[in-house]
Amino acid sequence: MFNHPLRIAALFGAAIIALVITSDDGHAAGRKSCVLAGGEATMITRGLAEFMANAALKNSMKKMDATGVGPVSLKCNDPAPLTYCKANQRACK
Repeated sequence: MFNHPLRIAALFGAAIIALVITSDDGHAAGRKSCVLAGGEATMITRGLAEFMANAALKNSMKKMDATGVGPVSLKCNDPAPLTYCKANQRACK
């Protein structure tokens, strides 16, 4: 019954399609919801501004009862005399 190469390939292809359709992609009801969380700070030094922006990010995720997913994006600008930094990260709960 399955000795013909085309039948074997068709059966294999159907099995792959079935796996793709039933795979967990996170879009079904009851899955995690994710947002872009952020924290910002303006401080006298860049190091302090980075530290405080990351702390604000962690506090915002903690308040949402969410967990950070992926890397943190940190962007700063250094106009005199203060430095402004903003930290962003995907957060899911």
